[in-house]
Amino acid sequence: MSALSPAPTFRHRHLLGMAGLQPFEIEDLLDRAEGEIATSRQDDKKKSVLKGRTQINLFFEASTRTQASFELAGKRLGADVMNMSVGNSSVKKGETLIDTAMTLNAMRPDILVVRHHAAGAVALLAQKVGCSVVNAGDGAHEHPTQALLDALTIRRHKGRIGGLTVAICGDVLHSRVARSNILALNALGARVRVVAPSTLLPAGIEQMSVEIFHRMEDGLAGADVVMMLRLQRERMAGAFVPSIREYFRYFGLDEAKLARAKPNALVMHPGPMNRGVEIASSVADGPQSVIEEQVEMGVAVRMAVMQALLPAQGSNG
Repeated sequence: MSALSPAPTFRHRHLLGMAGLQPFEIEDLLDRAEGEIATSRQDDKKKSVLKGRTQINLFFEASTRTQASFELAGKRLGADVMNMSVGNSSVKKGETLIDTAMTLNAMRPDILVVRHHAAGAVALLAQKVGCSVVNAGDGAHEHPTQALLDALTIRRHKGRIGGLTVAICGDVLHSRVARSNILALNALGARVRVVAPSTLLPAGIEQMSVEIFHRMEDGLAGADVVMMLRLQRERMAGAFVPSIREYFRYFGLDEAKLARAKPNALVMHPGPMNRGVEIASSVADGPQSVIEEQVEMGVAVRMAVMQALLPAQGSNG
């Protein structure tokens, strides 16, 4: 960072997405997370940074790994963590999102971690509460902490992100992970490609500063990072792909397609993986895979985010 760069301080009250974040703010979060990796690897993983603070994980959409990661992050920082099971709550009985926000706000939490099936729901909730809100995924909109942990994993292996060629492959249309990664990687100076059948690309994708490919062999050529996306069949209302077998044949990552990328290219996947659908087991478990490391980086990133947000709770960011 040059002497003329802004001070590395994250001044936002919420983390709702990568959109709107400056490169130095993203780098600041990555630097903070780098420092938390050692905490998670030592015998005594407990810190008292958030002692006395309350974190509520509010998941309207199930996600074992993301919720567990946020819970671990909060507990390792010393926070009191509550997981709210929406399936058993009054939300299922007709309570609105705003009613839920008001109820939770009355409990005076310090951090609210929210996952919701509707794009924009987390931002709406953030307007109604007095605490910091972290978006843990809203519809097909954004999933900022996933993009941060992906960026951290890449930076740790490659030493940089600027100048790297990253190919994001698969179901881009339904992926909040893809959108957040495109925003983050572009901000950090990477060359971003998307590789997918035309049926799995959102309208206007060309306006997101990406190169578009419809053949894996072309899109992976010379790539430094190959990021596979889960085929999200639960969000598909029509026939987006002819069959799973056909999809894997043309867009699944196997050893032959991976050979088109650079010899030391990283293989990534946000999980959970559909083996034999978007990625072959031999590649997922192979020497170029950093998928397991992505999970570890997730805890460090979420620890960093929660610590970064709390000092700004009095601001308007």
